[in-house]
Amino acid sequence: MIKVNAHLHTPYSFSAFSVLEEALDRAVAEGVKVVGINDFYTAAGYESWSEGCRERGLYPLFNIELIGLNEADQKAGLRVNDPGNPGRTYISGKGLTFPFRLAEPYASQLASVLKESNKQVESMCRKLNGILLETNAGFILDIRWIRAELTNGMFRERHLAKALRLKVYEVTKGNETAIRSLLSTIFGGKELKSSIEDVAGVENEIRANLLKAGGAAFVPEDPKAFLPVETVCSIILAAGGIPTYPFLADDAKGGYTDFEANLEQVAEELTRRGFHSVEFITTRNDVQLLEKYASYLHERGFVVTLGSEHNTPAMEPIELFARNSTPLSDKLMHINFEGACVVAAHQHLVAQGLRGYVDPVGKVDRSKRNEFIELGKKLILA
Repeated sequence: MIKVNAHLHTPYSFSAFSVLEEALDRAVAEGVKVVGINDFYTAAGYESWSEGCRERGLYPLFNIELIGLNEADQKAGLRVNDPGNPGRTYISGKGLTFPFRLAEPYASQLASVLKESNKQVESMCRKLNGILLETNAGFILDIRWIRAELTNGMFRERHLAKALRLKVYEVTKGNETAIRSLLSTIFGGKELKSSIEDVAGVENEIRANLLKAGGAAFVPEDPKAFLPVETVCSIILAAGGIPTYPFLADDAKGGYTDFEANLEQVAEELTRRGFHSVEFITTRNDVQLLEKYASYLHERGFVVTLGSEHNTPAMEPIELFARNSTPLSDKLMHINFEGACVVAAHQHLVAQGLRGYVDPVGKVDRSKRNEFIELGKKLILA
């Protein structure tokens, strides 16, 4: 059974990996054969991903992730795949053309939302520096240093949380009592719950206490940072990719968002909205519920892929597991491999100027999925 991880973030957006190659080395060590780069708003890592995969005998998938807004869903209060923001919709593009190319006006649209996203975090950094001055923390954060040392072009709130943690640890010389005292002061009196060795936990608490909605350094996102869902899909198609809907699916209590709660209805609605490909981040889900959703969608003709994301400081395996480190069933692994085969065949054909699984305006003949699976198998196993 070929192991596939079709959704991995790298330091070109934010990830658990210190360098892109670390993800590939871990894939080799864990026997994962097919790996998909899936950064937010950027394809800047594609060249390194391609070269790194070639050197290690891995098969690369070239993906991207963007956030769109459906105003009708927002007005209706419909939670899609962002549980806290009605209408906001995460969308992946699978199997983009490599080398990456994007014509106008799509290139400018993508650059614009990236710029707006960076501006929001820069505003939070300035607000956070005001808090550091007020609390006599003994330092402030240098945006230029963060950009140069911690980012590869995209500036996210997780970079800000990491920068703050690093500076706190630096000025306290790693002394646990001093770290806890200083963070408590910056948090406005709230105590740190995580172990100081648990850097992911510490950074998550920094985000929760300071940078998320309600936090002292939070700055709301400008509406200009979100393109309409239709425009996001147009950008993905123009870049040669397959618009893909990322499911949240079941939460820890077995609940679903409004949009995803009825499996039959969501399959019909996604088809109506022009989505013929879906994905799941497996660690979020109960393995039985994950198999129920993935199997149903696969049987209805969707391309289904699975990934781990790795867009937090927490280092998890590259090999895929469901919630509570539960191994995936053979059926889920088979569905994921077939999905990866379609993506591999699509990007192979489109890179040659040929029609892929999705045509340039998003139309799909789902009856041809098996043809793409067979071509993809040959490419991956070659």
